Amino acid sequence: MTIEAVELRRVAMPLATPLRTAHGTFDRVEKLLVGVQTPDVVGWSELGTDQAGDRGREVLDAADALLRRDLVPDVLAGAPIGRPSPFPVALAAHAAVEVAVLDAELRAAGRSLAEHLGAERDRVDSGVVVGIAGSTPALLDEVSHRIGEGYRRVKLKIEPGWDHEPVAAASEQHPDLALQVDANGSYTRADAEHLAGLDEFDLLMIEQPLPADDITGHVELAEQLRTPICLDETLTSFEVTKFALARGACSVVNLKPSRVGGLGVARRIHDLCVERGVALWCGGLLETGIGRAVNVALAALPGFTLAGDLSASNRYWETDLTVPFVLDDDGRLAVPTGPGIGVEPLPDVLEAVTTSREILSGTD
Repeated sequence: MTIEAVELRRVAMPLATPLRTAHGTFDRVEKLLVGVQTPDVVGWSELGTDQAGDRGREVLDAADALLRRDLVPDVLAGAPIGRPSPFPVALAAHAAVEVAVLDAELRAAGRSLAEHLGAERDRVDSGVVVGIAGSTPALLDEVSHRIGEGYRRVKLKIEPGWDHEPVAAASEQHPDLALQVDANGSYTRADAEHLAGLDEFDLLMIEQPLPADDITGHVELAEQLRTPICLDETLTSFEVTKFALARGACSVVNLKPSRVGGLGVARRIHDLCVERGVALWCGGLLETGIGRAVNVALAALPGFTLAGDLSASNRYWETDLTVPFVLDDDGRLAVPTGPGIGVEPLPDVLEAVTTSREILSGTD
């Protein structure tokens, strides 16, 4: 396949509801798109990140510099994409290039990404994330709203000072709800007894309770909790995942292609989890329809036995970049079947949200 140019495009995506983070509240999120241009097709991908504001811009700037300096020249020269360094920005940039090239190859061949990966389902269960709310009643209103939309699983964000009360309230109001919690590494080993108090709610799992670099702490915590521990930010490579599973640091894996450096590594981790009998689900990083198509195709593999963070487009975006992903009557998303990732940017929407665009070619 001849690659003539690579496009780097920044877009500012308006959010359906404001995003509240530790760095502020935002009504839009910037994304970096990668387009691989051949004589016949364009392959698309996006940089996986859920950061916003100045922090998000810093991540995109760092990825942009890495793409220009190392990855895009290799792609234009037809050279293999090297192994990424073990840093989040490098892993995400590597994944973006890998997916864009693969999308172009599969489009040219008329094959879908799902077929290429070995997907066995045409629909995947959809879960939704509910963030830290201003009050317990506000949280319950949102949980009820999301259940009414058809989501099959709800994940509550928790942190010290916001855990037992909201979880108890959600569990009491919705006793049949498939419920899990995500701490984003906000607790310490000293909180083990407190976290064990969540066992009474029969949660599906507690995700990333301790900091990402504390594998030993997760091993110790797993011995004290009945609630299954799921790792996310800790798992940045096949090797780290294999080590964490061997130590018993978790019994559930949240797999994000951008977090581990791309679909190639993600497929190896999937196979490892199947071999070890470890429960697996696909997480999200606030993707547009471009990134969501990739995650949905991956989540259709047989090892993904739990509902992922694969919400419909209207959960986050006023208007998605692609034809929107919509929940069916059973709370599932359809796996794209078209060539490549199966979706592409809608031209009018893409132009409306674009803030910068540059085409890099081998003659530059």
